[in-house]
Amino acid sequence: MTTTLDTGPKVDPRPDGAPSRARSAGRTAGRLLPLGPALVLLALFMAGPVVWSFYGSFTDAALTGAAAQESSWIGLDNYTGLFSDPNFPKSVWLTVVFVVTSAIIGQNVLGLTLAMLMRQATGVVRAVVGTLVVTAWVLPEIVAAFAAYAFFHADGTLNEALGLVGLGGSNWLYDFPMLAVIIANIWRGAAFSMMVYAAALANLPPDVTEAATVDGASGPKRLMYVTLPMIRRSISTNFMLTTLMTLQVFTLIYVMTAGGPGTDSSTLPILAYQEAFSFGRVGYGTAIATIMLLIGAVFSIIYIRMLRPEVD
Repeated sequence: MTTTLDTGPKVDPRPDGAPSRARSAGRTAGRLLPLGPALVLLALFMAGPVVWSFYGSFTDAALTGAAAQESSWIGLDNYTGLFSDPNFPKSVWLTVVFVVTSAIIGQNVLGLTLAMLMRQATGVVRAVVGTLVVTAWVLPEIVAAFAAYAFFHADGTLNEALGLVGLGGSNWLYDFPMLAVIIANIWRGAAFSMMVYAAALANLPPDVTEAATVDGASGPKRLMYVTLPMIRRSISTNFMLTTLMTLQVFTLIYVMTAGGPGTDSSTLPILAYQEAFSFGRVGYGTAIATIMLLIGAVFSIIYIRMLRPEVD
């Protein structure tokens, strides 16, 4: 009879966890492999232009002269000139006003209101209102811009309608250019917010709202303490999307006011275009675009932090 003595646990000569780490690395590589082509395309068509644009903001690239053929490195000169330009802080302020009023407030409030009203409406009303609202969103931006221009023009639809009821009109695009482009952007973008909030409201459990109603909560209280907290993640996501989309609005403003009168509606995209293509200072215009990219990154970080508690 052979007796086997138990001498204790066997010692693996390999480093602790090496096989486990190898298998984990293999699984990670296997999951990332199908993403390879997409990552390459993102690097080429998104990260690449961003890096090249960032480099270009430190050069004297131009459309005319010697710099048009071969630009040279000028360091922070573009940024120094930018922050000493009186038009730049005004454009930053107009951009912030445009984004906050037309996207964060206007599109989100109107979109949520429409989504809530359409939940209570009949099928015919939902179809008609939905079609009218979504039409503004699906129109090509250039078409929507010309429609808004015709509406706010001194001889346009708005003044004609005001004249029919005995009210005096105004040269809206000259006297109130920012108000005109803000309203036009709300009109164009509210449909996107409406669809986002309609989907979020459709996923609300009805028993929670019914319980709040039974407990005596009024409509505003149900909205503030039940509905909005439950769709908080959709609100934060929509804030981020509408902010980034509005931050890059160019065609709408350029067609309606071209940044005027003077620089009274010249947001950062308009200022960057004018400096790069109207005045031929491509490097300077690229510096403005880089600042705009940083502003968008700041907004994105804020919204991502708003989402973090729910993600965690």
